[in-house]
Amino acid sequence: MSNIRLVLADDHPIYRDGVARTLADAGILVVGQAQDGEAAARLCAELAPDLVLLDISMPKGGGIGALTKIMQMEKPPLVAMLTASEDEGDLMTALKLGAAGYILKGVGASELVDLVRDLVAGRSYVSPGLAGRLLVALRGKPAGEPNPLADLSRREEGILRLVATGLSNKEVGRKLDIQEKTVKHYMTSILQKLHVRNRVEAAMLARAHLK
Repeated sequence: MSNIRLVLADDHPIYRDGVARTLADAGILVVGQAQDGEAAARLCAELAPDLVLLDISMPKGGGIGALTKIMQMEKPPLVAMLTASEDEGDLMTALKLGAAGYILKGVGASELVDLVRDLVAGRSYVSPGLAGRLLVALRGKPAGEPNPLADLSRREEGILRLVATGLSNKEVGRKLDIQEKTVKHYMTSILQKLHVRNRVEAAMLARAHLK
C-alpha cells in the first residue's frame, strides 16, 4: 500500500499542506494538490491518481462540482470527501454522485492514513455520526414502502451483509470462498437492483432493512 497515488484538494493552504505532509510521512504519494474544484478535476484527468480527497467548500464548483466532473471520466479514480460539512444534503449528494467515502476534518492523522489505505483497498467509509443520521433517514421512509432488498438473491443478500460490515470485495471473496471478480459481478447486480450508485449507499440500505 506504499504506492498509493493521491490528489488532495482544499482551498486552505495550511490545512492542505499539513494533510499532505501527514500522508507523505506514511508513504502515500501526494502527486498533486489543488485549491479549487476545477483544478482538482483537471489534476485527476492529468495524473490518474488512485484516490482524490476533496473538500466540499472550495471556489470554482467546490468538491461537489469536482466530483461530478471526475465521475464522468472514462476511468475515474476513487473519490472521498474530506470536509467540515456535516450537512446531510452534502453527504447524500456526494454518495449519490459516487463518492466512496465521507470523512470529517476532525479526524486524527493516523486514522486518516488508515482510512486512505482502506478506501484504496476497496472499503467504504462515512464518519460515524453522519452514518448514524443517514441510517435514521433511511429507516424513516414511509410505512408500507416495499423492501428495496426484496429482489436480491440469497447469494446477493449474503454478499451485501458482509459488505455492510465493512469488508472489501477481496475479503468477501475469501469469506465465501469465491473469486474477487465474482464478488464484483454480484456487487454490480446488487447496485443495479437497489438503484444506488455505490457500496456506501448499498451498505446503508442493508443496515436499515436486513434483520
